[in-house]
Amino acid sequence: MTQLLDAQTGAPRPAIDPREPRRRRPRPGIGRILAWAVLVLLLLVTILPFYWMLRTAFSSNNALYANATSLLPADFTWGGFERVFGLQTTEEAIAQGGSGADLSFWRYLVNSVIVASGITVCQVFFSALAAYAFSRLRWRGRDLVFAVFLLSLMVPVIFTLLPNFLLIRELGLVDTLLGIMLPSLFMAPFAIFFLRQFFLNVPLEIEEAALVDGASKVRVFFSLIVPMSAAPIATISILTYISAWNEYFWPLMVSYTDSSRVLTVALGAFSAQSPQGGPDWSGLMAATLVTALPMIVLFACFAKRIVNSIGFSGIK
Repeated sequence: MTQLLDAQTGAPRPAIDPREPRRRRPRPGIGRILAWAVLVLLLLVTILPFYWMLRTAFSSNNALYANATSLLPADFTWGGFERVFGLQTTEEAIAQGGSGADLSFWRYLVNSVIVASGITVCQVFFSALAAYAFSRLRWRGRDLVFAVFLLSLMVPVIFTLLPNFLLIRELGLVDTLLGIMLPSLFMAPFAIFFLRQFFLNVPLEIEEAALVDGASKVRVFFSLIVPMSAAPIATISILTYISAWNEYFWPLMVSYTDSSRVLTVALGAFSAQSPQGGPDWSGLMAATLVTALPMIVLFACFAKRIVNSIGFSGIK
């Protein structure tokens, strides 16, 4: 039998008696068990609506009412998705419980992409400029103006809908994509606050060295601050894109035709159709799933970066 030696002293290690009972791990306490139970319950509450949406989307409208409590798709079919993408004839859609109306899904998708992309690019750009001015430039009333921006976070969005609508109407931009984008096109208080917190963490000596070498403030911002802030700028861009994509009330107020209707508003119009005396639940859930899936994938891919950037920006 070979005796084991200690790696540091070279002395023989004490032999381990195989008959000696191993130490048992401490049993989890009541608090730990309750915490896990609450987490599992919250997880189920979060996931169940998505599962039920998926189950309904793959069901047949005619079989849903007869199998309302079934956890599996009732009479599995792709008909809901075919109606969303316009792959069914009017007769086939009506036979499967749809209304037979044209959804124009691709037009709504293009409108949503244009609106969300335009808002994201412009809002992040102007918010980054404002955040740099609040964090680095010295001017009279800077802290007061920044406080006013923070106070605007406490104003409910619904209070600004009517003034914005009157402004858009006077500009003649009702029922246009620009009219949907304009109220959110420039700066957002949260984006300014988020980026300002990160800019404050950038060492001031780096910027001062660039200024000594003859660089202007504008060049310092675009050549130095923006590349160093790629992670938080990407994070706020993702959050802004998701928010713009999911917006419903404002596009509903200013868009009336398919030329400016986005996906969220189109879903509302789709749900208002009542073929055969009831909504087309299968087609509606299929359209909702297709609408939400890009944002779910986007957030799932960048969730870790978003959490890390928010935590880092809140340090100072």
